[in-house]
Parts: sequence; structure tokens; C-alpha cells
Amino acid sequence: MAVGKEIRTKIKSVENTKKITKAMEMVAASKMRKAQERMRHARPYSDKVRNIAAHLSQANPEYRSPFMRVAGQVQSAGYVVVTTDKGLCGGLNTNILRAVTQRLRDAQNAGQSIKAVAVGNKGFGFLNRIGAPVIAHAIQLGDAPQLEKLIGPVKVLLDAFVAGEIDAVYICYTKFINTMKQEPVVEQLLPLSADRLEQTAAEKAQYGWDYLYEPDAPTVIDELLKRYIEALVYQAVAENMASEQSARMVAMKAATDNAGNLINELKLVYNKTRQAAITKELSEIVGGAAAISG
Repeated sequence: MAVGKEIRTKIKSVENTKKITKAMEMVAASKMRKAQERMRHARPYSDKVRNIAAHLSQANPEYRSPFMRVAGQVQSAGYVVVTTDKGLCGGLNTNILRAVTQRLRDAQNAGQSIKAVAVGNKGFGFLNRIGAPVIAHAIQLGDAPQLEKLIGPVKVLLDAFVAGEIDAVYICYTKFINTMKQEPVVEQLLPLSADRLEQTAAEKAQYGWDYLYEPDAPTVIDELLKRYIEALVYQAVAENMASEQSARMVAMKAATDNAGNLINELKLVYNKTRQAAITKELSEIVGGAAAISG
């Protein structure tokens, strides 16, 4: 039964694949919980920095940081593209890269010059393939993002923005909604918009004092806003990593279920083939016996 042997080999191969996808699903589920905790722990710090930065910017109206300059017509733009280092996470990278492609196409049609910073191996490879100018990149970040690995590449765009070489900076990442839903997002990072630094009534009442600046107000405000921008980038990378593990867990679960369905179908085909072979052999035996007796 050459056909039956071939089907048994396919069943064994799919069973091995099912074991791998099941293991990857369990690993992704474990990493997802840690990534979600890391993402949630980063939010209070960024919220506190935002409150202090908002209060400082309003308490010292005579100085306006270059990070908060009024946005005019955008002639050149920088994009921080956050993706994953590894695949097997469903359509996570495809969705965000599709959104990035559309934004880059719109920017080129508007006559804007583009600079890009890639965070993640998938985005770095994609930007190189489409010929986008990548001025810096950060790859192989591991399961936990390290801020020191992110500051260097992003600082290239920050310095270019302060120097007036680019008019706006956007960050592109996948926002974590819940385990089953992740949303690709393209947000303006610089200049800092007023709604990002807007305070609620309770937050305004919490800070009711003036500040003494050392060495001076511009240095303190600029440094604080720089820390806030770094916190936004770190938060975006943490959200993307949580989305990655969630998407990988869902994708591996779907792959495991599909492997189980395929195994059942192959077993059914094998049983039918085996039954047909047995029936054929019995027919030959009965026919031979009838010929001898006749």
C-alpha cells in the first residue's frame, strides 16, 4: 500500500507540526502576560512626566520649547516605524506596514522629503526593499525593550527636528487593544500637540505651585520634554511587543486547530484507502476461489 504509506507519512509530519505550534502558543501566552504587565507599568511614568511637562509649559509662558513649536506646512517628515523582529504573528506586521506605505505614498505625492527610523527587523527589511531612506535602526530588541537601545536611533530624528531639518515626526506602531484585537496606529510625535499636554481639572489642581529652575528654564523644560518623548517611544514599543505576543498566540492556536483538522481529514482518507484495498483483496480472493471451484 504505497498510497497508504504516503498518507501515514503526511499524518506524522502534520502531528509534529502541531506539537511545535502548540508549544509556540503556550510560550507566546506566557510572554504575552509579561509584555502586558510591562506595558501597563510604563503608563504611570509617562502620565506623570506628561503632567509635569504640561504644568511647566504653562507656568513659564515666556519660553516655548522647539519641541512645541507651531506646526506649519510640512516639507519634510520623519517616521519611526515599530515592527517585530520575528514573524509567525499573523497579519500584525502586514497591517502596520500597509499603513506606513500609504502614509509614505501620500507624503511623496505632496512633495515631502522623508527620513525613516526602523525599530524591529521586519520593518527595517521592508523599508530597505521599498527604497525608503533609513537613517538609523534598532533591531534584535529581545522580549523586553531596553530604553538605551531606542534612544540612539530616535535621537537622530529629534536632533534633526530641533535643527529645523524636518518639520514633523510620526511614530507608527501597533496599539494593544485586547488579546484578540490590535490596531495599527500612525501618530504625530513632534511637534508635541496641545491635546497631548492637556490637563484635566484634577491634574491642574494637583500642581498649584511655581518652580525654581536650575540652571535655567529652557534647559529644564527641553530636557523634561525630551524624557517625555522618549517615554512615548518606549510606550509605543511596549504596546507593539504586547500586540506581537497576543497575535502570535492567536496565530499559533489557529495553526494548531488547523493541523488537528488536517490530521482528521488525512486519517479519514487513509481509512477509506485502506478499506478500499481490503475490499479489493477480498474480491480477488473470492473470485479466485470461485474460479478454482468452478
